[in-house]
Amino acid sequence: MLHIEEKYINPQTDFGFKRLFGSEFNKEILISFLNALLAGEQNVKDVTYLNSEQLGDRMDSRRAIFDVYCENDKGEKFIVEMQNAYQEFFKDRTVFYSTYPIREQAKKGDWDYHLDSVYTIGLLNFIFEDKEEDRNTWHHEVKLMDVVKKQVFYDKLTFIYVEIPKFNKQPNELVTMFDKWMYVLKNLSNLMSRPPALQERVFTRLFEQAEIARFSSQELKLYEDSVNAYRDIVNAIKTAQKDSFAEGKAEGIAEGKAQGIAEGKAQGADEQKIKMAQVMLNAGESVEKIALYTGLDLDDISQIKAQRND
Repeated sequence: MLHIEEKYINPQTDFGFKRLFGSEFNKEILISFLNALLAGEQNVKDVTYLNSEQLGDRMDSRRAIFDVYCENDKGEKFIVEMQNAYQEFFKDRTVFYSTYPIREQAKKGDWDYHLDSVYTIGLLNFIFEDKEEDRNTWHHEVKLMDVVKKQVFYDKLTFIYVEIPKFNKQPNELVTMFDKWMYVLKNLSNLMSRPPALQERVFTRLFEQAEIARFSSQELKLYEDSVNAYRDIVNAIKTAQKDSFAEGKAEGIAEGKAQGIAEGKAQGADEQKIKMAQVMLNAGESVEKIALYTGLDLDDISQIKAQRND
């Protein structure tokens, strides 16, 4: 059995995130978070949780599984994803995800094509934009834009990406509700008590629900499994990144060419994906979820799974 020393759960784990943000019992926590994230743009009064597993139009269509999928009191749709591992085509994935709540609004018969707004929110536990001008920017909001006029062309489709590692404010620096929520997402599992800066009523609820000592034996077992899977993925990423750099550097030096380093890193990146797939298979994750996290084809993952069972 895993020995858990933390007082509060890690919201970056699958169990932790869905317990706090994905349950009807705790929906006031999700409402507060959405209002903080969309400050000045939205005022979410209520949410209804929707089926987080989406099927395509055909039997052979790829399905999508969201961490949290809900709609507000106006019928606007929200997809919220906690993403712990870097994915090469993550932007493509979020655009693909947004098509599900768009298509499900289609009505049979006479329909004027009116659509309610769709928000796709990615909470990223990795650096998404590492350009010099983005070093201090951890919140990205994207809409369809007229590139000539530099104006929003369509405001009903919004993508929001939040880079958690870039948020480094301390409790005495938390000003807005979004500051406070970012602090919770990044630091909750490292806290031993509730900081004075988090005195709003919703955080009373959150800290009660996040306290591991309150878990039933079944909840504790589920959380332990989730922590193990989370740690395995994080360790696999760190190891693969270290190996990738070392292999790229060694090959580059041996060949005396910059191309050697690039090729070594590319090879290391492929190995990183394979290692991550192996870790996720050992953790019992579905082939579809592994494909989303690693970018590998379903056939490649099935082959890795077959080799693992040999």
